[in-house]
Amino acid sequence: MGIYALQSPAGGFLDEDLEHFNKKFDDWCVQFDSLEDASIIASTLEKRKSVDIVEITPLSYPQYFFPTLQGNIYATREIGDKILCILEPFMGSSFRLALCDLKTKKVQIKPTKYKNVLSVEGAFANFVE
Repeated sequence: MGIYALQSPAGGFLDEDLEHFNKKFDDWCVQFDSLEDASIIASTLEKRKSVDIVEITPLSYPQYFFPTLQGNIYATREIGDKILCILEPFMGSSFRLALCDLKTKKVQIKPTKYKNVLSVEGAFANFVE
C-alpha cells in the first residue's frame, strides 16, 4: 500500500510542475501508483535533474496517510493494521505514542507523556494493543 514519488539526492520531493523540490511530501508533489509510471517520468528528467524513485508508505511517511497526525515523528512500527509512532506533537513538548489505524485513518494519541525519545523507546518496543 504505497505510492511512488521522485526525490532529489538532497531529500526534497519533486513538485507537480516537475521543476522544484518540496521539503515535505504533500498533495503538491508528483506521485505515481506504480514504479513503472514513476520510471517513465524519471527517465525524461535525467538530463535535467538527478532524481531517485522512492516509495511512500504509512511507515515511511505517516503524516501523508494520516493528515491529523501533527508533529515530528521519530520512529514508526507496524502492528497488524495499525502504525505506531513516537511523536513529538510540537517542538519542546513531551513525547507521546500515536496509534494510526490504516482502515479507518483515525489517529489516537496515547495519554502517557515521556520526557525524551529514550524513555518512550521501551514503551514503543513493547507496545501491545
